[in-house]
Amino acid sequence: MEDAQKVLLFLPNGFEALEASAFTDVFGWNQVVGDKRTPLVTAGIRPLLKCTWNFIVQPEKQLEDLVLDEFAALAMPGGFQRAGFYEDGYDERTLSLIRHFASHDKWIAAVCVGALPIAKSGVLSGLKSTTYHLEDGRWQAQLEAMGTKVERDLRLVEDGKVITSSCPSTAVEVAFRLLERLTSTENARKVRVEMGYSESSIF
Repeated sequence: MEDAQKVLLFLPNGFEALEASAFTDVFGWNQVVGDKRTPLVTAGIRPLLKCTWNFIVQPEKQLEDLVLDEFAALAMPGGFQRAGFYEDGYDERTLSLIRHFASHDKWIAAVCVGALPIAKSGVLSGLKSTTYHLEDGRWQAQLEAMGTKVERDLRLVEDGKVITSSCPSTAVEVAFRLLERLTSTENARKVRVEMGYSESSIF
């Protein structure tokens, strides 16, 4: 596909299905009603993944089988510690994946605590970001300890080519923001309207 902006949706074990589905739906709709330039591929480091709430998912690809140069952006949902999210999220293979996208000046978008592996990789060092804001801000404190400037009162933060957000309810807006950055404001607005959302961002 000429000028394709292929998106890699990386799924650590224990991810939240709601947060992942925001990307699959927004970018899927773009393939039907939008500019059709953003095919999305799901991948993990396990052949089967159990979501936070025990939903079982089979990713399309395994990380080692991907040609990373084919992708224009990386998207990552958050997940729960008790579901094992950080076992995959902090795996060196995951961190190397994140560093690859950053070193090639490609977009990275994370929802909620999906920001923590991004920070763990070193990519957020010196940048502004956010993550889950409740539980007395303990996740934001962890993020800050990794060298990033946490914007505690914002639901979505974009700095350089990294997008982070504060909680599961932001997932659709993160997906639309990434779509806008990869295509255009006009195209993202068209997909929003076709999906029944308001024309402009709520943030």
